[in-house]
Amino acid sequence: MEWGRVTAPLSGGDQDRPALETAAMIAERFEAEVAGVYCPPDPAELTPWLGEGFVGGVQVAAIESLRDAAVEGERHARAAFEDLAYPRKTFTALVSPVWRGLSGEVRLSDLVVFDDGAARGKGPFSGAFEQVLIEERAAVFVNRGGDPFGTAVVAWEGGEPASRAARRAAPILRRCERVLIVGAPLSDRPCDLRSLQAYYAARRIEAEIRPLERGGDPIEGVLAVAEVENASLLVAGAFGHSRLREFIFGGATRAILQSAKPSLFLAH
Repeated sequence: MEWGRVTAPLSGGDQDRPALETAAMIAERFEAEVAGVYCPPDPAELTPWLGEGFVGGVQVAAIESLRDAAVEGERHARAAFEDLAYPRKTFTALVSPVWRGLSGEVRLSDLVVFDDGAARGKGPFSGAFEQVLIEERAAVFVNRGGDPFGTAVVAWEGGEPASRAARRAAPILRRCERVLIVGAPLSDRPCDLRSLQAYYAARRIEAEIRPLERGGDPIEGVLAVAEVENASLLVAGAFGHSRLREFIFGGATRAILQSAKPSLFLAH
């Protein structure tokens, strides 16, 4: 299935323009729409913290300050959106509750674009990144610079998140110059790389297979192949374990998110 809508959440900050440019670069390959979605600071999220110990005047001042910031942020987000030289584009400014509005937008999107800071847990969209990826199970693209349509590495070990990411990435992989399927089985999971290769072949995607040696760290192996092959895109499943376990023990997803490159296509 082809893509028709690529969404870029906007905060009114400096990262809006690169996010919109990335969304347009991808959308152009599909003749798709770019949806710029402004996500303002939400007074509803602040209110529970303004309970005991705050007098009424302080509460009002804090909420008014947040509203002023939202107006200024929308002005900057609209300016970045208007400067985007791409014909098929729409702009939406969300209202409180913002998270509910963003959920509705991403549910009707084929891809959601975030900057690298959000993936690393920094910036205004650090929380939204995991919520969109995990709770909404949206396909997410993390921009780390460059053209993502060069060499793509698909990390696959037969598990559900990795297989879902591999399937959902098919439209972008069809437009890549080269596709490598890299992986090794984990514990008792089946991992015949030729099975995924055949799946892609049926969808007009020519892919090479690159098995990893057993016993090594599979994520280190995948990242090493991506570096050697100068990959522009890494396709991977995200958070195969619970978020708490990933947070405490690290895990494959954290290792991928903390790597320097390439750009990422993730699905949960």
